[in-house]
Amino acid sequence: MKKILVILTIAAGLGSGCAGMSNASNGALAGGLIGALAGQAMGDNTKGTLIGAGVGAAVGYGVGNEIDKSRQGNY
Repeated sequence: MKKILVILTIAAGLGSGCAGMSNASNGALAGGLIGALAGQAMGDNTKGTLIGAGVGAAVGYGVGNEIDKSRQGNY
């Protein structure tokens, strides 16, 4: 429980400085956080947390990057 509280506190602090970041960066950050939480919940160990964070960050970056590309012509 303490790990989750620490992760959420860090994420809240990092999230407050994300206003100027691209969707790809925001997606990687959010995906990594969600993936880490899911990996910890499923694996209940450090390896599961790290795998979840890596996969989540990669997927989040990919989705955010596609959003950035689609909005690039709309400015």
